[in-house]
Amino acid sequence: MNSAREMSAGGVFLRGMAMGAADIVPGVSGGTVALITGIYDRLLVALSSVNAQTVGFLFTGQWRNLSLQIDARFLLLLLAGMATSVFLFANIIHLLMRSYPLPLWSLFFGLVLASIYVLGREERVISSGFGIWGFCLGAGVAIAIGLAPGAGFFSGGPGFFFAGLLAICAMILPGISGSFILLLLGMYAPVITAVTTLDMPLLGLFSLGCLLGLLLFSKALTWVLSSRRQATMAVLIGFLAGSLVTLWPWQRVISTVVDQDGHTRILQTQPITPVEFALSQGEHQLTACLIAGLVGAALVLIMHRHASVQTVGVQ
Repeated sequence: MNSAREMSAGGVFLRGMAMGAADIVPGVSGGTVALITGIYDRLLVALSSVNAQTVGFLFTGQWRNLSLQIDARFLLLLLAGMATSVFLFANIIHLLMRSYPLPLWSLFFGLVLASIYVLGREERVISSGFGIWGFCLGAGVAIAIGLAPGAGFFSGGPGFFFAGLLAICAMILPGISGSFILLLLGMYAPVITAVTTLDMPLLGLFSLGCLLGLLLFSKALTWVLSSRRQATMAVLIGFLAGSLVTLWPWQRVISTVVDQDGHTRILQTQPITPVEFALSQGEHQLTACLIAGLVGAALVLIMHRHASVQTVGVQ
């Protein structure tokens, strides 16, 4: 990246929207978007400054103290952009997931594939033997998780709370999508449904889990990335590469389960070729999938190419 420069409030808001859109889909993580658009280190510093005291300032209305302790304006603009994006695009994603699943998964696949290229080139983590081993470790873990039966998670209030607790850790990591974690937990569809129907009690529990996860995780992540950045990024990029097994559009359903709400959920799938998929489903939509995958990859590359350099302040 080039030398740092000041970023406008609108620039921060738009980056928040891009992060929110990324966190909706099990593709590029919000952390990845923050990294390739030049605000990741500032975001991490701001998040690591959040602690029990700042939460106390928030709930007691001590706005001046809160603003002095954290990068408040930056975080508020970013959060506003993310919230705007989530509520704008959740319904669209929900509709596309039901009506055009193969092209949509292909879009996710292209997003992740291009992110692996961008992150690998930026961080240069595969330039050493140790980096290669870290990459292989992350990829192996993700592939094992992706091919294993899905977690027997429940979709009630406790499920939303713990899903938020785990997903927020992934959302702020470059390389791991929070929505991908929700997908592995079997909580992706319930969370999207809660957003589209504005189920505020469940969304409140999910947000509470996110807040607790943020308090517990941000400082640890700051330390790990500052002291072992190359090794950590190698594992994360490997994990992202291994997740392509799960994001592959053409999957054979191995097992399903009916949850406590009476909805059938897929527990385990297996990637197959488009031809095999067409023999069982009647259509593989290969052309549409190729176009969607290229669009996904192009979005990441364009975003990276035209992103502002790392920022030092908001005008």
